[in-house]
Amino acid sequence: MRRFSATILTIALLTVAGCSGGSPGSSADAGAPVSGGSLTWAVETEPITFNPHLYSQAKARLLVWNSFEALLTHDDKGGYLPWLASGYDVSQDGRTYTFTLRPGVTFSDGTKFDAAAVKTNIDQLLVPNYAPNVAAVQLKNLDRVEVKDDSTVVFQLTKPDVLILDFLSSPQGAQVSPKSLKEAKNLKAGGTELAGTGPFVLDRYTPGQEVHFAKNPAYNWAPANAGHSGPAYLDGITYRFLKESSVRVGALTSGQVQIIEGVPATDESLISANPDLSLVRGLNSGSTYSYYFNTAHAPFDDVLVRQAFREALDVPAVLNGVYRNTATRAWSVIGPTSPFYDKSLEGSYGGDAGKANQLLDQAGWSAKDAEGFRTKDGKRLTVRLVQSAPYIRDRRDVLAQAVQAAVKQSAGIDVQIQLVDQGTATKALADGEYELFDNSRADTDAGAALNLLLYSTGSINRTGYKSPELDKLLDAAIATTDQANRAETYKQVQKLVVADQALVQPLYAPQDQIAASKSVGGTGFEPTAGVPVDAYNLWLSK
Repeated sequence: MRRFSATILTIALLTVAGCSGGSPGSSADAGAPVSGGSLTWAVETEPITFNPHLYSQAKARLLVWNSFEALLTHDDKGGYLPWLASGYDVSQDGRTYTFTLRPGVTFSDGTKFDAAAVKTNIDQLLVPNYAPNVAAVQLKNLDRVEVKDDSTVVFQLTKPDVLILDFLSSPQGAQVSPKSLKEAKNLKAGGTELAGTGPFVLDRYTPGQEVHFAKNPAYNWAPANAGHSGPAYLDGITYRFLKESSVRVGALTSGQVQIIEGVPATDESLISANPDLSLVRGLNSGSTYSYYFNTAHAPFDDVLVRQAFREALDVPAVLNGVYRNTATRAWSVIGPTSPFYDKSLEGSYGGDAGKANQLLDQAGWSAKDAEGFRTKDGKRLTVRLVQSAPYIRDRRDVLAQAVQAAVKQSAGIDVQIQLVDQGTATKALADGEYELFDNSRADTDAGAALNLLLYSTGSINRTGYKSPELDKLLDAAIATTDQANRAETYKQVQKLVVADQALVQPLYAPQDQIAASKSVGGTGFEPTAGVPVDAYNLWLSK
């Protein structure tokens, strides 16, 4: 994504650790940018949908931004920059946001981008059962959208909510042609039927294999901070879906593809040993990859058992076993690159097997069966982790197996792992047939993730924990633009969720890796989000 330069409203986020300057970079071997040519990029994750409104996979962001754009974007300090909007004003009471729009922008199907198009997109997002997560969280305080004139659109809120800006810079807030929203036969799947304003057009998709984007020759409205103007450098780009990391790395080292993402520590030596390849990393923003405890039923309805699980798990040991010292341990639900991160949580819990066993004895799980698992009233201490295959990244299935072995050995806890398709996982979660829920989010504002995961009515609140106190804190944090006040409020949220109630087992801060031929220029990560950028600035030296 094109995110660099000065801001309209600065939000004091930290620059993403590990990024190459927080912006698209280039290989010295690639030389100066050149136009023309095509390349192939192997990716770990095949999108569940190509409709940006329904985006839910961090690994799919780089595909979304090829074809679709939002009103705002971010700079490398987390501030908001104009993109399809040319500017905006906020009323004194924080309830009215007035956006002026860039002139001369068109969707790839020829439809004009204007205020009516923005309203059509918001109206679509509020259609019942279309995008329930967005409607319930990002747009929960939206009263109405008004078209003042072709180039002016007004968002009226019921109460102040700074997350509206984060939404309008997110994939879910990306603009889709009203014509294609109306005419698409399979709107929820998206794909070639949906038109955006971006520098590429998705023109070919083979499920399970690859997707191809062709240059949009009419594109001429990149923001001033984009790095260049006019159409993209590349004529086209193909993304191949190669789930296995060894297959991706093999495709790169053999020259079948020019760039890959998702390089585990076990394969990094193959990249570093090759003088024609380069490797860069970036930490994601938002929430950490964590296990959330389902408090709605036993055994995690007991805070002692939740605490015992965390003490039973030696997080550094399992991370090092799977990621070979390349993973950044998480101590909170919020990632360490966020200005809202509470560093005081570090070292405050976890990894004490003796304490874990003491807590389980205290909670009544004092007996053991023939296999060494804890029991209570003849029932084994069993917890189920249901993982949805489309969301598996970073060898999280392997990590689950390491966690399973660790807590069995240290405290006699039986973790049962179920790796299933999306439909099966959705049903299990809806029916409460789980005790552990795993999740991470790459939201640029961590508050969006917390509202989804922790608010009593949050659409992916899988803890079952309902707390007026927690809801009040989450509401207060989005009602002000004062970053110091927000940070203090989120510190209280983390204390409640992590320290006091032990609702979550933080594991690691998600990280993306990009390995590429040194003939490829323009690789890098989105500032703030820390995920790979789209293809607008990529070029291939001749």
